[in-house]
Amino acid sequence: MKGLDTNVLVRFFTADDPEQTPVAKAAIEVAEDRGERLFISSVVLCELVWVLEGRTYRYPKASVLEVLERILETATFQIQGRNLVREAVARFREGRADFSDYLLGRIHHDAGCEETWTFESRLSDSEGFALLR
Repeated sequence: MKGLDTNVLVRFFTADDPEQTPVAKAAIEVAEDRGERLFISSVVLCELVWVLEGRTYRYPKASVLEVLERILETATFQIQGRNLVREAVARFREGRADFSDYLLGRIHHDAGCEETWTFESRLSDSEGFALLR
């Protein structure tokens, strides 16, 4: 199994670099053809969302959700905490906070935390979060 860095996924999904995009696509396609697994950590997913939503790409939330769903549906991708990521994607779809907030909340819940303390007001109505005041 090989691990993927955020920049490889950015090239794969945005096709924004004439030199790196074909290399990223070919590497992932070869792994798929060979039945190999490619590991994507939760940190990489958070970075990917941050990059796609950022100043350079400005992906709308719906497009970011499409990328996350595609990753979840791709059998070649071994995702760290796949079920937690799936739950975080569902909460992100409906919520007002960042994907990373929802993933963090699911990771904390899975670790046995009663709640996650935060100053992030966009999480005020999210199950499993408590605003510190």
